[in-house]
Amino acid sequence: SGNSGFTMFPGQMWEKVLAKVKRAVVFMDDKCAESLHWNGGAITLFEAGALNVKQFSSFESSGENEPKAVFVVSTLLKGRTVDIIKDIISLSHFQYCVVFTTVAHSVHLLANNVSVELEGKPVFEQLEEKLCEWMGNMNYTAEVMQAPVVFAPVSQQLLLAPAFAHLFPLLPPDLELINAKRPEKKRFGNISDVDMSSLPTNLQIEIKSLASALNSLFETTCTREESFAVGPMSRLIAAELTNHSQAKNRRKTAPNKASIIFVDRTMDLTGAVGHHGDNLVEKILTVLDLLPGHATDIQVDMMELTSLHSNKLSQGTVAPGCLAQTPSSPARELWEAMLNSKQKAAMMEVRRHLVEAASKENLPIKMSIGRVTPEQLCSYVQLFRSDWEALESHGGVLQLGLATAQTLRHPALPRWDACLGCQRLLLQALGDSDFPTVLRQLLPMMKPMSKSGPAGPGAQRPSEDCGPEEMILLLIFLYSLADEAQPWPHQGREEEEEEELEKTERELIGALTLVITQEAELSPLLQKITGCVSVEEVTAPLVQSALERVFETLRGLTLLRDHLKHLKSVYTGSDGVHQASYQPFLEQVLQEVFHPDHRDCPDLEHMSGGLTDLLKTGFSMFMKVTRPHPSDHPLLLLFLVGGVTPSELRLVRDVAAAHKPGSQVRSAPNTLSVGSVGLASCVSVCVSLVFYSVCAFTR
Repeated sequence: SGNSGFTMFPGQMWEKVLAKVKRAVVFMDDKCAESLHWNGGAITLFEAGALNVKQFSSFESSGENEPKAVFVVSTLLKGRTVDIIKDIISLSHFQYCVVFTTVAHSVHLLANNVSVELEGKPVFEQLEEKLCEWMGNMNYTAEVMQAPVVFAPVSQQLLLAPAFAHLFPLLPPDLELINAKRPEKKRFGNISDVDMSSLPTNLQIEIKSLASALNSLFETTCTREESFAVGPMSRLIAAELTNHSQAKNRRKTAPNKASIIFVDRTMDLTGAVGHHGDNLVEKILTVLDLLPGHATDIQVDMMELTSLHSNKLSQGTVAPGCLAQTPSSPARELWEAMLNSKQKAAMMEVRRHLVEAASKENLPIKMSIGRVTPEQLCSYVQLFRSDWEALESHGGVLQLGLATAQTLRHPALPRWDACLGCQRLLLQALGDSDFPTVLRQLLPMMKPMSKSGPAGPGAQRPSEDCGPEEMILLLIFLYSLADEAQPWPHQGREEEEEEELEKTERELIGALTLVITQEAELSPLLQKITGCVSVEEVTAPLVQSALERVFETLRGLTLLRDHLKHLKSVYTGSDGVHQASYQPFLEQVLQEVFHPDHRDCPDLEHMSGGLTDLLKTGFSMFMKVTRPHPSDHPLLLLFLVGGVTPSELRLVRDVAAAHKPGSQVRSAPNTLSVGSVGLASCVSVCVSLVFYSVCAFTR
């Protein structure tokens, strides 16, 4: 079945919800709404007979003539979630309530400290009784069930899990917090030693929920999977999936076979914050604002399709457009091309689709060849203003056209090229100098707003100057490559290097504090780092202590690949002919998977339950044990814990295409499926080093 079963799975899970919404008011939380957004949007609920869709909030309710409610939530049915359901019911006149949660009943038992398997689904049954009680009549109808509506089919190769957008691999500062709660003799020496039971309960529940959702994915597609993991968080998720109570039966009978490789995003943060990706969607995700409440889609200003003048007064009068296209939309083909092509080819495709749409509607289009410009794209889009039918038929293509134009003329875009140039220079510098010396090169670039140009309200930084966000990205870029720098020139005096590094870091913190305190407004990233919402709250001591915590995390980035044996580096030094370059971690993983010798890679840890574990450890001394290999099966899924960038998606496609069956690889998977928990733009990645996890599937 290739990967089609996997891309159809999210829609099949929504069918369970759609079957219940007839004549109902639907209350939905943000995470489920984001999943629905990529699965056809709210219109699918109305087509299934829903009366209304409202936010899952204590301030919402429904009228007397609306006796049926459907709640769709991404959380455990306890605490605040149950309080909100009770509030909504008490303000309404329901006689029939259906509650869907994405969290499995088994996870609810764990959250209620029940460790034994129980008959039936007591947690759900108890809530059903409560619902009838709140509706005021025990004869009314209440149903509570699970629907794992957590995946969003972003393209044919990519599933995202926006519900787990904040799930990010552990970092060294997390280890200190975990150890602080343990007796001294039982403290962990390394992140890779951390086990599931030592994690905070809410994180355990997140991991178990994700494993349960993946189990449903494999169950629905009748797949028996072999799991592999690279990185501590990946190992915990893979082990949870391997030992899932329902997975063992499925693996005995499932006819389809697949390999799934879990990879921690922290194995390669260089790629996540790098600006080398020649991809249009990556730039769109980086410069345009996110849709409110979303982690995976942006808002497109649709004012150009109206006769309104775009100004402060008219803002918010027209709903924003977005990138998400339904699978049946004519724009889906364009979206796939934008996601999978280089920027120049993608821009040509946007223009071609706009020209074809205008020609189809007999609009007076002026053909143009040569460079694609934002003005040209806008002039094509504006042709549709006066023709409502044409506008409706081609809405998807128009949104993608406007997203492209707004990105190309965005004032922050020149900074992309400035960062790219800077990152190339830093890559060369790492081959020539020690780390403190390379780090010093960032100091002259840290210019406060007043030095860059006129300060004051509405002040703009010169477009090519890097702002505080870009500086943080460059710091992550450098620290993720710190091990590649040249050794300290004075052998035997390494403590001098440590002193020099601390001194440089203090100077960087001072310079960056000055830059942030003089910003005209705080971006979402700076709000997150400082804990302040507006510029007025910002003080130098507050910013300084926030940046000290950031540098503590940055220092930990240098240790993240230490436990690996082969895949230790993402850097290739200059050889005199070629410049120093970045070699993506994912590319190295796939080269191991597709290697013609089918060789064993110790860094791709195979997760297995039962006897094979014993074989791997004890008996392997006495007998030859062949470990399973990721290329043993016809389908390969990559699950990136912490997100994937569009340029990595293209890289996965290219590497898979180069190793098609029939070339020198005998058993290369003919379908490559990438999985992870979120599309990462440069900026979203570095929001306290958290972006989303993604499940991607590549033909």
